[in-house]
Amino acid sequence: MRPDGQNDNCKKQMSDGLRFFIFGAGFSARHAAQRLIANGHQVVGTTRNKEKFDSLKAIGIEPVLFNDETTLFELADQIVSTTHLLISIAPPRKQSDGQIDPVLAQLGDGLRDAMPDLQWVGYLSTVGVYGNHDGAWIDEETQCKPVSQRSKNRVLAEQAWQEWCAKSEIPLAILRLSGIYGPGRNAFRTIEAGKSRRLVKKGQVFNRIHVDDIAQAVQLAAEKKSEGVFNITDNEPAPPQDVVTYAHDLMGREPPPEMDFETAELSPMARSFYGENKRVSNRKSVEELGMIYRYYDYRMALKSMWFDHKW
Repeated sequence: MRPDGQNDNCKKQMSDGLRFFIFGAGFSARHAAQRLIANGHQVVGTTRNKEKFDSLKAIGIEPVLFNDETTLFELADQIVSTTHLLISIAPPRKQSDGQIDPVLAQLGDGLRDAMPDLQWVGYLSTVGVYGNHDGAWIDEETQCKPVSQRSKNRVLAEQAWQEWCAKSEIPLAILRLSGIYGPGRNAFRTIEAGKSRRLVKKGQVFNRIHVDDIAQAVQLAAEKKSEGVFNITDNEPAPPQDVVTYAHDLMGREPPPEMDFETAELSPMARSFYGENKRVSNRKSVEELGMIYRYYDYRMALKSMWFDHKW
């Protein structure tokens, strides 16, 4: 231990760590950042609102403002030492004739030169790009046939980053995420808010993914500089009403009555989610990234969050 109280080995680990720049330090990216920081890496993350700076600093992220008016020049000092870039900003939901990815649309031309040490890019996408497969099992080789405009835009954004990384000769890992949940965003919170419903559509299933497993996937892919597409999802695609029922059982509450999807009053966006029915395999992420899913099904995850008081 040095006289000033600093541990030399600890300081060396931090200096030797990777330096991440995250565009879009939202729900999933924040959890990824916390895991990266805990493993000795440095993280800079963007937000559209300066009021969120303190919450980012509290978990060890160096905050940077990035909105529609931010220039690459304004980001230069924070981005220049980046070794690993993570994109967690969704494309717009509406159709566009130009560059669909917000980061590339705003910064694309000079972005590569601004990061001379860049070694890897990760893009957080969605299994929604696969579209509907009538409940069949799919994997990364399955053809994308997106249904909604937002999923069509995701495919275009993936392609834009593939082209950018190929031109820049940088490995790109596209992590396609299923339904995201975790502390602060889960069935328990929905129940507490009085918004819980048991919608039933015959044969409908969804995969899910806990944010802690997203964080693990980001770390593994980044440290290995993995390249390609990986489905990051749990092991058990399940009917949504089963999840609602199980959460109520854990809380000791009576679940709401089942509702027929066809006659239920839903927003167009909520209804569109039920238009995509598939079972998503995570085998490639296990075999190539080395993923060991902590929350491998919704029962294990909900039970853990409830009894650990982390919901």
